[in-house]
Amino acid sequence: MLEILNYGGALAGVAGAVSLIIASIRTNAARIWKEEAEAHKARADRLIEELEEVKGKLSDLEDKTQVLISLLSAIDPQKLEGLQTGRH
Repeated sequence: MLEILNYGGALAGVAGAVSLIIASIRTNAARIWKEEAEAHKARADRLIEELEEVKGKLSDLEDKTQVLISLLSAIDPQKLEGLQTGRH
């Protein structure tokens, strides 16, 4: 009978250790996934900022292009027409 209790106690200790290991693995996995998610969010935020910057620069270029077209058409309308139709 004592032998059974000794085995039962050892088995309970092993079960407790296994459950601690599993809990530790789950906790580490959750922490790792959280860190990965935060890293991806930070990258996405940086990409959004860069995209907004590129969109602003494109808008500026479009505005400047319109000014140049206006200047060119005022100076040489035929040259502008040639550029628009693909004849240089």
